[in-house]
Amino acid sequence: MPLVAHLDLPTFARLQEEGEDILDKSRADHQDIRALHIGLLNMMPDAALEATERQFFRLVGACNQIAQFYVHPFTISGLERGAQGQAHIDKYYQTFEQIKQEGLDALIISGANVTHAHLEKEDFWQPLTEVFEWAKENVTSTLCSCLATHALIQYCHGIRRVHQPSKRWGVFTHQLTDRTHPLVVEINTRFDVPHSRFNDVSQAAMEEVGIKVLASAKEVGVHLAVSPDGFRMVYFQGHPEYDDVSLLKEYKREVLRFFYQEREDYPPYPVHYFNQQAQEIFSTYQQQVLAAQSQQQPLPAFPEQEILPFLDNTWRDTAKAVFNNWLGKVYQITNQDRRLPFMDGINPDNPLGFRCEK
Repeated sequence: MPLVAHLDLPTFARLQEEGEDILDKSRADHQDIRALHIGLLNMMPDAALEATERQFFRLVGACNQIAQFYVHPFTISGLERGAQGQAHIDKYYQTFEQIKQEGLDALIISGANVTHAHLEKEDFWQPLTEVFEWAKENVTSTLCSCLATHALIQYCHGIRRVHQPSKRWGVFTHQLTDRTHPLVVEINTRFDVPHSRFNDVSQAAMEEVGIKVLASAKEVGVHLAVSPDGFRMVYFQGHPEYDDVSLLKEYKREVLRFFYQEREDYPPYPVHYFNQQAQEIFSTYQQQVLAAQSQQQPLPAFPEQEILPFLDNTWRDTAKAVFNNWLGKVYQITNQDRRLPFMDGINPDNPLGFRCEK
């Protein structure tokens, strides 16, 4: 079933223009179909705030379980905001207090930009841990993306992420390490996922504290894992929510940083992302950028439109399948009262009813 446009959030109109099914709330109110309420804690900076909304809303809306999906965006204090970003939040987002009062069936927590080497030094750390504590007691399952994964693993298990010598950046092929877990049943056993991160929690570190790894890649390590109970916490280190242009926009940002001398080296290409034709276009553009910089000329126009025909999205189908499996399991075990995490008879320590390896 489609997303329900229960807010005036512009993301709904944007997704509808892209061909996504969006259900008007007046129609939803007259359908005798169970609703699932999913929170989106959006911690991304202003430049990526609305894109992150669309990406996660799109994955939720692609699920084909028999449910209406209400997504509730909110954020926390301790994140730097400009006037435009704050205005968007003030107009369209709920507060965490409202979220706690009304309840959620599931929760998605996005990544965030950081300014300190240690996460507990970030201004958002304390507010984020309050969300973690509340979700642990009140939400059926929480899905964490990138930075949120590192933060929750540190908070729950004391494991600090490790800074890597170079950025893990590009599109990488992963393989399932457990083909029987309900989150990955009937998905491709080999699939792509974008990554964009300097930090990592290794498979060995995760498994030492009982976290179950479900998918990894030799080049970039773990992408998908779950908490020792098998379901309450779902961890992404990659970004399966990314659009086909997300890494292109990141590359553009890094070129601009080089041109304005905010980084010393010209940025390398995201790995396995640009084909030969795109690389040839960017090789020519690099020479133009270097010439303009040395001659103190304006930055040449970024050749985005020339590149778009050469970009492939090789990860979205698998991402949709994982989300479909995730919310399908939430649907099967969550209480009809969204203020309660489980229906009667579900064991919170083993909600999916199978023996978890310790």
